[in-house]
Amino acid sequence: MSNLTFLMGKFPAELPTDRRYCRNHMWCRTEESGLLRFGFSSYAVRLMQDVYFLDWCVNEGDAIQLKQQIGNIETSKAVSDLFSPVAGQLVSINQQLLKDPSGINVDIYGAGWLFDMKGEPVPTMSPQEYFEFLEKGWENTQRILKGQMGD
Repeated sequence: MSNLTFLMGKFPAELPTDRRYCRNHMWCRTEESGLLRFGFSSYAVRLMQDVYFLDWCVNEGDAIQLKQQIGNIETSKAVSDLFSPVAGQLVSINQQLLKDPSGINVDIYGAGWLFDMKGEPVPTMSPQEYFEFLEKGWENTQRILKGQMGD
């Protein structure tokens, strides 16, 4: 598996090229079963830093709409709502993360997966498209981060 590397200042965000990416900074990989597996990209994890708490407001088996709120995440930076990157049916949630969400920080592209869905990976981006999306937004992201730090 090869990776693209997006530099967040001096910190690298690895973007494996064996999956697709979403505007809300989730990765999407089609599993052998045909299900779509989602997790946070290394870019998102770097911005969030430590994940303390993860909560879902949807259940396995639910039909999910694109951009529907599906949960909440508490990190060292903020409490944020989570929204579905695609439409489909929620098949399974990574129950291990509900007990200990540190897997998101430790194994971003493996054990840190969030949920599986049935659906089409639309509107996801190729790794190169996601890299370009990050490049276009990086300057604004830096301004926001500096503002949060009081600079």
